[in-house]
Amino acid sequence: MALTLDIIESHIRPRRVMARLLKMGIREDRIFAMLLAGCLILFMAQWPYRARQAHLSGETLTDYIQHDALALVFILPLIAYGFAGLLRLLSRVFRAKANYYSARLALFWALLAASPAVILSGMIKGFVGLGLINSVFGAAWFVIFLWVLVNSLLEAEQ
Repeated sequence: MALTLDIIESHIRPRRVMARLLKMGIREDRIFAMLLAGCLILFMAQWPYRARQAHLSGETLTDYIQHDALALVFILPLIAYGFAGLLRLLSRVFRAKANYYSARLALFWALLAASPAVILSGMIKGFVGLGLINSVFGAAWFVIFLWVLVNSLLEAEQ
């Protein structure tokens, strides 16, 4: 199935999408591509707000974007691998049967599946600025991320 259709379906039925992803077998290249795509989307979602910041402060846009690139494209993937390992160790406390691969797949897929919400949140942050509406849409992005992550982890246990 197309990736965009999987992203849409994962907002409604995340377990079905995770089951389909698990049936494809262990593919480290696929989950690494998911992670990088999610990080790149997070990076690009910051551009409207960074353009707003640069315009209001009179500084150059590249200064802001360089820092985001370092954090979101180069450092966040390393942190994500560590966090996936912690998720697996935490799930062992509850006697989970899933392996490290399924924990990575669930986390990286949740990041990619929540990307439409993070794009919307970034646009609102760029056009409206910081405030209540930005916090509401940021929280909505986080809820979608957690919804997909928790359901994907539960499906990995089946």
